[in-house]
Amino acid sequence: MQCQTLKPGVECLFMKKTGCSYSGGKCSTIVESCEGCVKIVEFETGKYCSNFPNPAQKWQKGTCPMSSHVKKTTQATEQKINPLKASKRAAGKK
Repeated sequence: MQCQTLKPGVECLFMKKTGCSYSGGKCSTIVESCEGCVKIVEFETGKYCSNFPNPAQKWQKGTCPMSSHVKKTTQATEQKINPLKASKRAAGKK
């Protein structure tokens, strides 16, 4: 159904015939960490995330999984080589 409370005209999974079924009866506005994300939608009532009804909850354990403005870094860990296997490989190439 379409949201009738804060984001009029937007399809919402939490909107029921009796009103908004999300915790507290409405979506939460974005937090400071969300600034710069492409998933932010601005309405008369404020700025909201198009993916999550409570964006602050997604930032509690680190970065938001859907954030588009945060570069995801991967740590390049050196692979440990078993010395016994390495010597066998070297012996087999002769």
